[in-house]
Amino acid sequence: MRARCVHLDGPVPDPYEADTRFDSPRRSLAGWGVATVIELPAPWPDHIDLVDAALSSIVTHDEVRAPATGPLAFGALPFDRGAAATLVVPAVVVGSTPDGARWITTIDDASIPAAGRREPVAAATRVAVHLDQSVEQWCDTVAEATKRIAAGELTKVVLARRQTLTADTPFDLHGIVSRLGAAHPHSLRWSIDGFCGASPELLVSRFDDIVRAHPMAGTTPRTGDPSTDQRRAADLLASDKNRDEHQITIDMVHDTLLGWCSYLDAEPEPQVVEAGSVQHLATMVEGRLSHPAPNVLELVAALHPTPAVGGWPRDEALRLIAELEPVPRGRYAGPVGWVDRSGNGAFAVGIRSVSVAGLTAELWAGVGVVSDSDPLAELEETRAKFAATIGHLIRL
Repeated sequence: MRARCVHLDGPVPDPYEADTRFDSPRRSLAGWGVATVIELPAPWPDHIDLVDAALSSIVTHDEVRAPATGPLAFGALPFDRGAAATLVVPAVVVGSTPDGARWITTIDDASIPAAGRREPVAAATRVAVHLDQSVEQWCDTVAEATKRIAAGELTKVVLARRQTLTADTPFDLHGIVSRLGAAHPHSLRWSIDGFCGASPELLVSRFDDIVRAHPMAGTTPRTGDPSTDQRRAADLLASDKNRDEHQITIDMVHDTLLGWCSYLDAEPEPQVVEAGSVQHLATMVEGRLSHPAPNVLELVAALHPTPAVGGWPRDEALRLIAELEPVPRGRYAGPVGWVDRSGNGAFAVGIRSVSVAGLTAELWAGVGVVSDSDPLAELEETRAKFAATIGHLIRL
């Protein structure tokens, strides 16, 4: 295969017509078609070198020579580190940044299909909702986790519950992606192989020798009333439970990245970040990588899952998740993003997400459980997170 990347003159094609997308405040990437699919055998973290090999095998003429130019691999990787994974290299990728830079990469002279080729999707008139666990079962699960933590088996575990929606007409994936972009313009937004979302949390990015992560842990609902939400944000910052939960994640991310860095620092105090119907504690971690800089997928494999979506210690938390959650998470809370042939890339934590397949939409919501967690309070947090997706993004 041969790829060519050039500056793009004229308007950028409508990204909502794209087959594959990943958008951040720094750049937007939209892909059409499939040049190749990269299969990572199980366990996927042990085979990430196959991605670099596949991208490097594409003979590339790159006139732009910047991060995210040339052939890109997009992936929504499973939460389960022991599973296999798939990444896709689109035949055409259009990139743009807020400062007006635009470029297009084509592989083997592929072209963007004509605009407007997607037929309108009728809205559903009936939707059935299925939960894998009843409210009572969920609360019992949280209570069991708190007992394990109190007994000293682990410090924290993140438990998630699934909600499956079945409609009488197929879900409009592209409509969902469009509404995600409108509702969460400052989040990391994607659509990859039927999996889409708007995550506030950056797992890790690497651009040349700069590495960043923006871990989040600690949550409170938002009401839409500014004074109430400000009071809740202040309570979140003052909460020993949430600050302790947050610090576990910061320490893990910092300590994991430190071995690759000549310099690494974290903000001294967390900030409160709004994310739809909830708000989170968040701390930016940023540093400079030593040379040779690792591929972003090496960093992804080392960090995933952070204590924000798995727990701590990692192995003990993952064993408890496998024991207590009734079904596997699939791509929920897994790394989702892109990588270029130079090892640059950005990966979000795949939360606030939905998997769409015809008549079915599958959503998850998770909470961090520690020794003094209240099952009913954790239940309400999952409801708020579901609302962030259902109430504002999926308009049936």
